[in-house]
Amino acid sequence: MAQSTASSTDLDRLQRKIGYRFEQLALLKQALTHKSYSKTNNERLEFMGDAVLGYLVGNMLYQRYPDVQEDALSLMRAQLVRGKTLAQVASRIDLSEHLLLGVGELRSGGRQRASILADALEAVIGAVHEDGGIEQAQQLVHQLFSDLTHDLDAESLKDAKTRLQELLQGNGLDLPVYSVEEVSGADHQRQYTVKCEAVSLGLVAVANGSSRRAAEKASAHEVLILALAQKQAQQQASEAPKNKKHVRSEHPVQTNEAGENDV
Repeated sequence: MAQSTASSTDLDRLQRKIGYRFEQLALLKQALTHKSYSKTNNERLEFMGDAVLGYLVGNMLYQRYPDVQEDALSLMRAQLVRGKTLAQVASRIDLSEHLLLGVGELRSGGRQRASILADALEAVIGAVHEDGGIEQAQQLVHQLFSDLTHDLDAESLKDAKTRLQELLQGNGLDLPVYSVEEVSGADHQRQYTVKCEAVSLGLVAVANGSSRRAAEKASAHEVLILALAQKQAQQQASEAPKNKKHVRSEHPVQTNEAGENDV
């Protein structure tokens, strides 16, 4: 049996928080309904909300950062519409309190699951769009995301996989290779173990994550740290002869027969 928490009072409170009152309250109820609760659920509204959110956030960034190029704007938008950020925004308006979930999802902690919160937020945005049009959706997105669009730095937003790929490509090296080493845990608590190899650099790292993508990012992060350390060591080694030459002019250094410096 499913469990409902979306009373009229709950819905009134949520509408006050988002600053929008629905003409068709059924749309809001549907936006809050997970597929575990009913066949009539929020998946279609989530689809619409995803498209609307991407467009409106992109427009906000386009207006706010007139000198930033397309690739950097894309990174900024990806940061703002990713699941983790959406779940955080959903938590700010206490969206979890209003979700309609099946008993199984409730028992497994679905009310606090980031993916469910993110999907529900997109569905609410989609519902506002369907009920009030693009201008009302724009007002809601601006209210929820405006503060998050300030002081974004595209370079710092690149995830480890992107930075590792750019580092390798910039040096004419092969791209990293990712492989799943192990998948464990129950369906709702999967753990992925992924290996990342930068063959050209002879670097390997293994990391875990709750999804394959998360594990890939974690392993890429480890390889990236190793690659940057390796690069720094090589730079220091290449600069060493210059430093030694400068010192030798005043303090000659004896070398052995192999041409190595005697210590």
